[in-house]
Amino acid sequence: QVQLVESGGGLVQPGGSLTLSCAASGSIFSINLMAWYRQAPGKKRELVALISSGGTTNYADSVKGRFAISRDNAKNTVYLQMNSLKPEDTAVYYCNIIVHSGYAYWGQGTQVTVSS
Repeated sequence: QVQLVESGGGLVQPGGSLTLSCAASGSIFSINLMAWYRQAPGKKRELVALISSGGTTNYADSVKGRFAISRDNAKNTVYLQMNSLKPEDTAVYYCNIIVHSGYAYWGQGTQVTVSS
């Protein structure tokens, strides 16, 4: 079994910053891809950012230049640094990992609300 525990969500004013963390534990040999998705009310879940085991990153156009994804392989943890937050960034953020076997796992989600 693999468990993902997310933290770092909350309420922030427009222009503010937050850092999300997601720690994976359990029967993990290695993690290939680590990613963050988000889902706003009434909208589909969308990919925000991903990072490969080699450190290659990819971002949604809407967050480029504002968000940064990183990972600590020793801790099986992925981070999402979010800067210059906008009200449209309000969503539940989910971490996702794909392990060596090809299975994908999801975190429980953490709420991010950007509002004055």
